[in-house]
Amino acid sequence: MPRRRRRPQPLRPTAIIKRLVREAPLTPWRPSHDPVTELVLTLLSQNTSDTNSGRAFQQLLKRYPDWDAVLDAPVDELEDAIRPGGLAPTKARRMQALLAQLRERLGPDWDASRLAEMPIAEAKSWLTELPGVGPKTAACVLLFSLGRPALPVDTHVHRVAQRLGLIGPKVAAVPAHDMLEGQLPAERYYDFHVALIRHGRRVCHKQRPSCAECVLLDRCPGADAFVTE
Repeated sequence: MPRRRRRPQPLRPTAIIKRLVREAPLTPWRPSHDPVTELVLTLLSQNTSDTNSGRAFQQLLKRYPDWDAVLDAPVDELEDAIRPGGLAPTKARRMQALLAQLRERLGPDWDASRLAEMPIAEAKSWLTELPGVGPKTAACVLLFSLGRPALPVDTHVHRVAQRLGLIGPKVAAVPAHDMLEGQLPAERYYDFHVALIRHGRRVCHKQRPSCAECVLLDRCPGADAFVTE
């Protein structure tokens, strides 16, 4: 009967980044969209691929000239516009609820630049008070739109972090945000997020991870479930 390999000592998050970046360099951070656009795009990205959410987003922009038009559109028409992204009935209603709150808070110019000046905890709270916005979406807006120190924990980051022993196997995604942020300098949040997402998609799959191809294998406690000696 094959023996289980000896459980290794986990790597520090900065060492994980170093190994993953040595394997494949990261694209440097650059601002993506304004905060409102980033919120809508993140909503569309839920439970679908980047390709499908991108198609839905492009169709949305093509059909409606501004956020007021999206908010005031008949819901069945909005569903049709974002259908490529999946879950259109749910996402259309969530989008309009989100935009209604944003227009009330931001006014007719939809200017959310104030998020760049708020203390980071206040900015996170401001965002998570919006309907359908949790810690991951808030962190995506702050990091990708504004370059602020927030670490989004999506399904790939959560899974890989657990397997690498950075968080316990029963730690849920919401508390994982604060736990992982506390293990990294703020200037490495972007690198960590992007590197772990890429690793989760290419190598550390949910089912049947490609451990033989993993540059972290020798220091991965979670590989015990998949690799034998």
